[in-house]
Amino acid sequence: MGGAKSNRPARGHGSGRRTAAADDLARARDSYARRAWADAHRRLALLDAKAPLATADLRLFAWAASLVGRVEEFLRLMERLYQAHLAEGEHAAAARCAFWLGLRLSGLRQAGRAAGWLNRAAKLVADNDCAERGYVLLSVALRHVAAGDLAAAGTAAREAAAIGDRFREADLGAFARCVHGRTLLGTGDVAGGLALLDEAMVAATTGELEQSMTGMIYCSAIAGCRQVYAIDRSREWTAALATWCAEQPQLVAFGGTCLVHRSELMQLGGAWLDALAEARRASACDPEAADAEMLGDSLYQEAEVHRLRGDFAEAERAYRGARQAGRDAQPGLALLRLTQGRTADAASAIRATLQATRAPLARARVLPAYVDIMLAAGDRPAAQAACDELEHIAAGFSTDVLATMAAHARGAVDLANGRPQAALDPLRRALRGWQQVGAPYIAARVRVTLARACQALGDEDSARLELELAREVFEALGAAPDLAALRVSPAERTPLEGGLRFTPRELEVLRKLATGKTNKAIARELFVSEKTIDRHVSNIFLKANVSSRAGATAFAYQRGLA
Repeated sequence: MGGAKSNRPARGHGSGRRTAAADDLARARDSYARRAWADAHRRLALLDAKAPLATADLRLFAWAASLVGRVEEFLRLMERLYQAHLAEGEHAAAARCAFWLGLRLSGLRQAGRAAGWLNRAAKLVADNDCAERGYVLLSVALRHVAAGDLAAAGTAAREAAAIGDRFREADLGAFARCVHGRTLLGTGDVAGGLALLDEAMVAATTGELEQSMTGMIYCSAIAGCRQVYAIDRSREWTAALATWCAEQPQLVAFGGTCLVHRSELMQLGGAWLDALAEARRASACDPEAADAEMLGDSLYQEAEVHRLRGDFAEAERAYRGARQAGRDAQPGLALLRLTQGRTADAASAIRATLQATRAPLARARVLPAYVDIMLAAGDRPAAQAACDELEHIAAGFSTDVLATMAAHARGAVDLANGRPQAALDPLRRALRGWQQVGAPYIAARVRVTLARACQALGDEDSARLELELAREVFEALGAAPDLAALRVSPAERTPLEGGLRFTPRELEVLRKLATGKTNKAIARELFVSEKTIDRHVSNIFLKANVSSRAGATAFAYQRGLA
């Protein structure tokens, strides 16, 4: 009796430990189900440290690590899961792990390791009719995309989608349709490509997919819409992605990409300060969670807004950062050089960029800048050829924004070639197009060119109206370089011309201010207090009759002081 009594506490203690572990595991699974990814990751990590998780929970642990941005940990856990499935003879499940390892490593630009894992996946399912064969086909499709063989990529993606449908594998079907849609866009079948992206997006927005796949579909579909300038869809799906991210406060993965997309659309829509803030938030993401492509894109976005606002020093810094992250800084950097008056440098850079760019849609992103720079450099035949090519691309892809871009270029080239009457129609079409898209800055740029065409035809009233409307937009946006480029009419002369003069120190401060430097930076360079610089800047604003740094920068450029 005493022995039985002494044994009861031991059994109760062990049972209590087992019950506590089961409760902890239940809580971890519940956190995962509620999309509380950080909580799920923390709880699963604690459990795994005490005793290795079973394969089903190890899978949750791996994906939780991915969703909170712990990329290296995800890779380690997925390798463990691969080995566990292999040891249990579950070759199809092991092949799926190998696929995800290969795909993630490709995104990290580790081509050798990626190829090794994808080859393993292919061998594991070579003689097995299973859904995982569809994932292997997807890896084949993506390799064809990278090699530029869109027809072969489309065939592989279509076969993968069929396998997904046959095995009722929603993730596979949606991903395959996304890849297939992107290949159709690249070959000019915009309607067919967008239809497939829309179908994949329906699966993502209705909760049919795993969370990581949902994020991937969002990002791929939005990238496809950007590729063909489907602006309305880009806005729609970016808003949906932002909502999806906001619903998961502990989600780290995909958040940076969402911020970059939002920044691009805000910049287009004229909300430049908001665009800059979103790009900076993306740039500040945890380095482990932020892949190089996202970081490069976010820094490029920062640079673009700084360039448009005339903050050239900050633009230089951000373009350099984008290059360091592996992102091409063109055409933005060439346009910066043009604005800085370094036309020869701008021309050399944009020529090299266009020569290295092969895909038609990728060239379409460079050609408008190429036209502007060639016209500024006086190379009208090159601008004419680029305009012809842009029109050809626009006709092949039949999207409204590409047609608007081509009309804008045609009007500028016609005007430069001494045909102002011919320039009016394409410029008016371009103006309507950019207004419909909701792109006030580019529309204002078109108005400036339209004003010059009207001036060349002797229509001074129309020219004056177009310039006034453009100036209003530039002032609202803080587009200092564009304000500086406008001619100053007698009515706009400032008190400076009535007798007020800048002191040598004020001129020095104005020149530094016009490069985009802050008061603090100027004070440091001139070895004076920031309060002293604040006083100089106030005097500059008063004498130049402006109320902002953008206005002072424009003033400096207009009078050749910067």
